[in-house]
Amino acid sequence: MKTELTFEQTRVLGVFLEKEVTTPDQYPLSINAITTACNQKSNREPVVEFSEVDVQNLVDELVDLRLLADARASGRVTKYRHRFYGSEFSAFSFNREKAAILCVLFLRGPQTPGELRTRTGRLANFTDVGQVEACLTELAHDENGPFVVKLAREPGKRESRFAHLFSGEINPDELASHTLTTQSSVADSELAAQVAQLSAEVETLKSELAAIKEALDLE
Repeated sequence: MKTELTFEQTRVLGVFLEKEVTTPDQYPLSINAITTACNQKSNREPVVEFSEVDVQNLVDELVDLRLLADARASGRVTKYRHRFYGSEFSAFSFNREKAAILCVLFLRGPQTPGELRTRTGRLANFTDVGQVEACLTELAHDENGPFVVKLAREPGKRESRFAHLFSGEINPDELASHTLTTQSSVADSELAAQVAQLSAEVETLKSELAAIKEALDLE
């Protein structure tokens, strides 16, 4: 595979693949819409904070690579569409199911077949995990690829995860570091939410206690 993309470029490209299907009435996409979608807190791993300037630069790079195209219409806001798959001018000849798998891998990192079946629900119709596994096998052995790779199964896990290869070969050490960082970030977020909830409960109890004291004239 000749095309090698950065993580930032795959995040932008994944957004196009997702939004074309999930919000067709808002597609093609403006720079503002792309930025908002890149920085979503849900269905993104890791969460990022791209500026509109960052996104414009990434879009320009992908246009140069012929993976995006200017879809300028009569309006003043420039919009863009992808050229990843789906037409005679596209860079790749993937079907909708394979594109859905790659979309989730671009947006959420390595996934198990079970996770992919669940998380591609709005993008494609997989009848079972076996169909996902068949698509992954084809992507891994495509004559123009490979486009995905099966990772070593993690200790304690029942399924192996798959990663895309559009950003080059996978470095197991970097992947492990990224996984630990992501898990730590999630744990920190959960802890912060618990602290916030407890603080709110303490404030509520203080207010209720003050009301009781006032009612009993204990001040």
